[in-house]
Amino acid sequence: MILEKFALSGKTAIVTGARTGLGKGMAVGLAEAGADLAIVNRSPMPETEEEIRKLGRRCLPIEADLSNANVIPEIVKRTLDEFGKIDILVNNAGIIRRAPSIEFTEKDWDDVINVNLKAVFFLSQAVAREMIKNNGGKIINIASMLSFQGGILVPSYAASKGGVASLTKTLANEWAKYNINVNAIAPGYMATNNTEPLRKDDERNKSILDRIPEGRWGLPEDLKGAVVYLASEASHYVTGHILCVDGGWLAR
Repeated sequence: MILEKFALSGKTAIVTGARTGLGKGMAVGLAEAGADLAIVNRSPMPETEEEIRKLGRRCLPIEADLSNANVIPEIVKRTLDEFGKIDILVNNAGIIRRAPSIEFTEKDWDDVINVNLKAVFFLSQAVAREMIKNNGGKIINIASMLSFQGGILVPSYAASKGGVASLTKTLANEWAKYNINVNAIAPGYMATNNTEPLRKDDERNKSILDRIPEGRWGLPEDLKGAVVYLASEASHYVTGHILCVDGGWLAR
């Protein structure tokens, strides 16, 4: 039956940036579908851990700062020590810096690229090595509307998300032969910590809402279906794809 192909019972997933917002929503969605989770964040994640455990799933919280790629081997090791395998990786952790491009600093550039792009590649690489041993897996990157559009006042964020989109396709091409699917979700304008300055700006908030056919900001719950689909057997023949969950933003 087709619904059985969406089940994640017996699977282990890593979700980065899982303390709040989209990461928390996706982690809980994977747990609802039956997966056990290693959740990664640079600060504690008690609420996410509690929700996952209430669903009867195992949860391993790992505090790590992905701005430093040296933490990646430990994340993989601890997950394997706890669960024995890694079936799913969701590269969600990301940061943003806002300033006019003419004034943008090297530090703000490097900080964003290190978390949003460099960590995505090297964590995917480390996890893929384990997935190859296990005859496959699912890697899901978090792209953005700015994977397609330029954005305003966020040059390093836009560059990083454009890079995530291209990297997703590159890894999909290389790793399909190992039965590893690599896809991305591109959320639209979501009500998260990153977008709080936009929502507080009445003019920007209105201009954004006016362009979204559904007429509202997205919520973390809106990504649950997409992440479960891409993490499950139901998407076995889907790779190198960027799935937009945007309330119709790109269609307008």
